[in-house]
Amino acid sequence: MTMDELKQIKERYIDKRQEEIAAGYVSVDIHMGTCGIAAGAKSIHHALLEEMGKAAVMNVKLRITGCAGLCSMEPMMTVWIPGQSPVKYGKLNDQKVREIFYSHILGGHPKVEYAIGHGLEKSQKRVGLE
Repeated sequence: MTMDELKQIKERYIDKRQEEIAAGYVSVDIHMGTCGIAAGAKSIHHALLEEMGKAAVMNVKLRITGCAGLCSMEPMMTVWIPGQSPVKYGKLNDQKVREIFYSHILGGHPKVEYAIGHGLEKSQKRVGLE
């Protein structure tokens, strides 16, 4: 794959994500790097899918991502609600994910007792490849 092809994939992803934000979609990233999977990320992914099915939500995008870089806090997920700072949750289990789903994802109220951070670690921008 060439650098131009990678750049095109990145640009399409950024454009799609911006469209979802404009349309009001909530995004939930389940961090499934090796450490996340070993710590139980597949279980919390399943619990979240189960609750989404029960609630028949249409405005939530569930995304599988790689490692978030905090192995000791796995399993983790990040909730992105348009107009709010993203919230990263750590040391999750199925019950905590269900609570976060109803309180934060559907209700807009973060579960601060499970949060390990909010906002972005660094500003997000498109970068040029040389």
